[in-house]
Amino acid sequence: MQVTELARSSLLSVLDFRCDATPATPTFVEVHRAHSVSFVRRGSFGCRTRGKSHELVAGSVLVGQPGDEFLCTHDHHHGGDECLSFQLSAELVDSLGGGPAVWQIGALPPLQELILLGELAQLSTHGASDVALDEAGIALAARFVELAGSKRSSSRSASPRDRQRAVQAALFLDESCALELPLERIAAEVGLTPFHFLRLFKSVLGVTPHQYLVRARLRRAAYLLAHDSAAITDIAYAVGFGDLSNFVRTFHRAAGVSPRQFRKASRDDRARLARILQR
Repeated sequence: MQVTELARSSLLSVLDFRCDATPATPTFVEVHRAHSVSFVRRGSFGCRTRGKSHELVAGSVLVGQPGDEFLCTHDHHHGGDECLSFQLSAELVDSLGGGPAVWQIGALPPLQELILLGELAQLSTHGASDVALDEAGIALAARFVELAGSKRSSSRSASPRDRQRAVQAALFLDESCALELPLERIAAEVGLTPFHFLRLFKSVLGVTPHQYLVRARLRRAAYLLAHDSAAITDIAYAVGFGDLSNFVRTFHRAAGVSPRQFRKASRDDRARLARILQR
C-alpha cells in the first residue's frame, strides 16, 4: 500500500491510497484513526467492518469511524485500487452533524449526488480545478452526511462467487461505458441470465447496472470537461450518451449545474463553484 499525504489543515487531512494487493496478499485487521470519507476513484476491493461486508467499486465511498476495526480484501484483483481519503477532525465532524449512526454505515454505493463531488476533489489534487482540495473534501463530507441517513449501505448477503460476479460486471462497465450495453450483454459477461444478474448486481452494489453505467459516464464526462477542450457535444458522445439533451439533463440533475457551468467552475470561476458546493 502506498500512502501519500496531499494536504493537511486544522479541519482535515487528505491522503492518496494506492493499493496493488492481490488475492494472495495476506490480509490483516486495521483500525480507523479518524472519521473519514474515502472516494474510490479506480479499481475495486472488499471491506469487512462492524459485522458487514461491502464491495467497493469506482464511485463508492468508504466510511470510517475512530476505533472501528476493518479488514480489506482483494479477492477479485484487477490491477489494484485507488482512493482519495479525507480524514476529518472532531471539530469538523461536530459541525457537520448527522449523529453517530452516519459514521457506522460502513460504505455507500456510487451515488450521483456524490460522484461528481468526488471527481471534483480528484481534479483538485493535481491543480486541474481552481477549488482548493480542503474545500472539495469538506463539500464531499457534508454531502455524504446529508445522504447517509436516507441511503442504505451496500452491504448485502451474497456468496463470494456472486460478489465477485457483481464487481467483475462493474469493472467491465467502467472500461466499456462509452459503448451501447444492453442488460443482456452485461449479464453475458459474467455468465448469468439478465433477470438473475439484475437482482445480483443491485443486491451486492446497491445500484442497478444502468445506474452504475450512467454514473461511470458522468465521472468520465467530468474529467473530460476539466481536462479537454473538446466541444461538449463531442464529450457527450465520447462517454456514451446518445444525444446532447439527455447528457445535459442527466449531468445537471447530478451536479446541479450544466456541463458548461461545471467546466467553467472547475477551471476559473470560484464564485460559481461555491454555489455548486453549497447545494
